[in-house]
Amino acid sequence: MDGVLVHEEHMVPGADQFIGELTALGTNFVVVTNNPIYTRRDLRARLLSSGLDIPEDRIWTSALATAKFLDSQRPHGSAYVIGEVGLTTAMHEAGYVLTDRDPDYVVLGETRTYSFEAITTAIRLIEKGALFISTNPDATGPSRAGVLPAAGAVAALIEKATGRTPYFVGKPNPLMMRSALRAIGAHSESTVMVGDRMDTDVIAGMEAGLRTILVLSGISTTASIDAYPFRPSLVINSVADLVGRTTDPFGV
Repeated sequence: MDGVLVHEEHMVPGADQFIGELTALGTNFVVVTNNPIYTRRDLRARLLSSGLDIPEDRIWTSALATAKFLDSQRPHGSAYVIGEVGLTTAMHEAGYVLTDRDPDYVVLGETRTYSFEAITTAIRLIEKGALFISTNPDATGPSRAGVLPAAGAVAALIEKATGRTPYFVGKPNPLMMRSALRAIGAHSESTVMVGDRMDTDVIAGMEAGLRTILVLSGISTTASIDAYPFRPSLVINSVADLVGRTTDPFGV
C-alpha cells in the first residue's frame, strides 16, 4: 500500500486509474500492508480520503495475518497484545482472549505510544513461558517529522532482554502473501505482486511463488536493486505504468 498506492495521506499519481481498471475488469486483487495499526474499515476510510475507493474485503494487514496464523496454531487461545485497534480487533475476531495473566502468546504490533510498562510486562510474560510473536519486522515507520521506531525495533529490545527470538508474521515472511491469497481465493501461479521494497515485497512475493513487479515510487531505486542477489520480474516507475496493461503486464 505505502509507496505503491499512497505516500502517507497522498495518492501516488495514477493509482486511482490503476485501481479503477482492476475493478472495471473484475480482476481479483488485494491491497497488502505490514501496518497493523488500523482496521480494514479505518484503512478504507484513509484510502478513500486520498482518492482511492477500495472495499474493506480488498484490504489485508499483518494484524489480520497474525490473528489467522495464531487461530490455526492454537484456536481460542490467549495473548498479551501490545498494539492498536487494528490488532486487538483482529485478535478478538479470531476468538482470542486478551489478557496479562499467563497468556499463551505475547503479540507485539505497532503503536505510536509504546510504553515502558507494557514492554516490561511483555518481557516478564515471555520469561514465564509465553511464546513471542510480532506482526512485522519493520524497524522504522514513516512520519512527516521523520522515522519512528516500529515493531521490529521494539522486538529487538524484547529479544535482547529475554533471549527469545520472535516469529514475525508480516512481510518478508511468505506466509503473509499466502494468507492474502487465501483471503481472496487466489492462486500463486496466476497472481502478480506489486511492491516498492526489495527486502520485504519482492522477496516475499518470490518465495510465495508469485511473479513480482517493483515500482520505483517508494523505497527502492534502480541503484538499490543491485544490492540484492534476486531480481523482480519487472521494474517500472509506478503503477501508472500498468494502466492499460493490467491484463498482461509482462507483455509490453
